[in-house]
Amino acid sequence: MSAREKQTLGDQVGRRIRGDILAGRLHPGEKLAFAELCERYEASVGVVREALTWLAGQGLVRAQPHQGHIVSPLSAEDLAELTQARVLIEPMVLRQSIDEGSVDWEARVVGAHHVLSRTSRTDPDDERRASEEWIEAHERFHAALFSGCANGRLLRITDGLAQEAALYRRWSVPYEEHRDVAAEHEALVAATVGRDPDRAADLLHAHIASTAELLLTASEQATDAEG
Repeated sequence: MSAREKQTLGDQVGRRIRGDILAGRLHPGEKLAFAELCERYEASVGVVREALTWLAGQGLVRAQPHQGHIVSPLSAEDLAELTQARVLIEPMVLRQSIDEGSVDWEARVVGAHHVLSRTSRTDPDDERRASEEWIEAHERFHAALFSGCANGRLLRITDGLAQEAALYRRWSVPYEEHRDVAAEHEALVAATVGRDPDRAADLLHAHIASTAELLLTASEQATDAEG
């Protein structure tokens, strides 16, 4: 097998593992043994290693010294740090996207939102779990918001932050029964396409912070209950 073929298979297996992580079939902190992964995904050790390297770059998998790989654990400290970075950087990039984006960019935002709004948010087999289709549509929507920005480095940073936030977002669904996420997205689109950078930035800041606040509150309540 050539290096290119191995990389292609590694990408495919990586996306399957990613789907299982974000769907909750593989849990935060769970050990990822090569033998089990090779059997589960019908892939060689080399292909699985490529996949885990790719996932580690997204922050979904973590290498443990002398212990192999695990699904990245969730922690209040990591979430707070990630959220601080996101609310500083993402609204700034959205402002730049609004300033530089073309009519074609507006169409991408509207189109991505249309798909998102027509996609079921929860898994039909488990309403406490986000559907894989919604997760993908949500990622494409947020990427579209930033895609008007011409600075490739900033876009890579926002993409990296989004990948790291994906696991936390997956676990926030059960705590959002009193939150209208669809309305938040609609307001964000209106402000963005309406070329109102101040309102769009404020809405995005609140959107990001709300998810973190829900998870941190749930974590504190769980800690209190255990105590």
